[in-house]
Amino acid sequence: MKKPDTPENEISRLHALRSLNVLDTPTEERFERLTRLAKRMFDVPIALVTLVDENRQWFKSHVGLNMSETPRDISFCGHAILDNDIFIIPDAIKDERFSDNPLVLNEPYIRFYAGCPLRYLDGSVLGTLCIIDTKPRDLNALDLAALKDLTELAEQELMAVQLATQDELTKLANRRGFIKLAQNGLDICARHNIYASLVFFDLNKFKLINDTFGHAEGDTVLIAFSDHMINTFRNSDVIGRLGGDEFAVLLTDTSLEHAKKTIARFRDSIKSLNKKSTLDYEISFSEGIVEIDHEKNISLDSLLNQADSLMYNKKTSNPQ
Repeated sequence: MKKPDTPENEISRLHALRSLNVLDTPTEERFERLTRLAKRMFDVPIALVTLVDENRQWFKSHVGLNMSETPRDISFCGHAILDNDIFIIPDAIKDERFSDNPLVLNEPYIRFYAGCPLRYLDGSVLGTLCIIDTKPRDLNALDLAALKDLTELAEQELMAVQLATQDELTKLANRRGFIKLAQNGLDICARHNIYASLVFFDLNKFKLINDTFGHAEGDTVLIAFSDHMINTFRNSDVIGRLGGDEFAVLLTDTSLEHAKKTIARFRDSIKSLNKKSTLDYEISFSEGIVEIDHEKNISLDSLLNQADSLMYNKKTSNPQ
């Protein structure tokens, strides 16, 4: 068995994939509709919308397959994302790259596979719309065109998800996206009785920066702060720009004490950023931290209001 190679643009590809904020989200009819249609059009038992993450391929929609993900190193889609054209395996048992693959030798007993790359706006391939059969076959030119058309529809739906939940400037989750993702994280923490803390950020003297240096420079500050959040916090943490100069992060598996230490380290890293800067201003922030009590079952909006209030009290008592 040949494990799939890693694309040359893997880091930016994964960043683009995660910016969609779609991994591990519930099934959606608009994607289910596409895989049902693909299953009927090509008369195959399995049709999938797959997204290839760092170590797995995850299925946004899966018809005819009773699993939501598989390891990336045995995935067919891991190979499919390496090219811009449709990746076709007419008979996997006769292909030395896949003949001893567990997905071929065991359920779902893949023989035929065709995966059309799902592209991001910058051209990065995030996954595929693929069809699978348990018997060998091939596709003609009309079939290939139809599969490409369905894939374009899937791409449009993915971009629609992003436009609805992503902040255009910073590429973080917007308020709507943050609430959706953070609520999912809170639900998981509550089920497993795991600590969680919510942090509300507000940039200090941001209006002054805008008024003095212009809105373009203000945008530069917002992007720099956002990038620093991405580079500092864990992949398991949920980060969002709520609007204006307000940001939030949900720290999972993090007590209040641990959250305070995390934010102290983040503040130190911002100070280091300022020391390296040649600009006539410094980036700084005030924050409010709330440790979440799962037993109280408080809504995320209420938790944000609590953290906002704590931030405001801290900001007014210690103006910076």
